[in-house]
Amino acid sequence: MSQSAFDPFGEPVPAVDPSIASEGVSKWLKTAGTGVFWVLVVGIVLARAVYFEPGVFSFEHAVAWAQGLFAAL
Repeated sequence: MSQSAFDPFGEPVPAVDPSIASEGVSKWLKTAGTGVFWVLVVGIVLARAVYFEPGVFSFEHAVAWAQGLFAAL
């Protein structure tokens, strides 16, 4: 048997299933979160495509950086 709920003035409040009430908000948050995620993915990929410089991330630069790091230690 469900317990009756009362508002501050003593009037009975109809029982509402909390899973039904929060389902709309949950669905909206999931859609919004998914949308934000994909907007960020597309933005990052486009920014990398626009600002890509082929010579910056080369193996020779990485080896020189590592040798400089080991020399400093």
